Amino acid sequence: MSRPPLNPEQSTAGITVDPLTLERVIPESKRSDGTVRKQIKIRPGFTPQEDVRRFRGTRQAQMDANALPKGHIIGWVPPSQPAASDGKPMSKAAKKNAKRREAKKEAKKEDVPENWDDDEASDAKAVERKATPTQSSSIQSPASNDASTSTQELTAKLEKLEVK
Repeated sequence: MSRPPLNPEQSTAGITVDPLTLERVIPESKRSDGTVRKQIKIRPGFTPQEDVRRFRGTRQAQMDANALPKGHIIGWVPPSQPAASDGKPMSKAAKKNAKRREAKKEAKKEDVPENWDDDEASDAKAVERKATPTQSSSIQSPASNDASTSTQELTAKLEKLEVK
């Protein structure tokens, strides 16, 4: 036999179910002067005034059931979770499409700057991206080499520059 709960559920009036007899009772309590009140048995079917709920008509009850949760934003849909819990293994095409989606997300993450106020850093990254293809070309003239070194020097100066 399991033990009774330490704090049995009480109604608003303080009525609980006695775990031994399964009768509804108001448990014994201690007065401020130290004396103990006796446990009071409650007749079956009796509902004290504190426990009586306010009457709600059928339409009011239906409106309460259909009410949006507190803090809900109309039109907002929570992001969907991946359907990996279906138990079905993914097909080749589904795996391929998932990889494409992940690669696309990664590319988008790289394009969005972390701090919109820091325009200089994004400009320096753009200069580096433009400078990279000229360095990788197999035929370089001295003028293009000088241009790439000057862009690298500019980017180094921009990174050291402190704007206040």
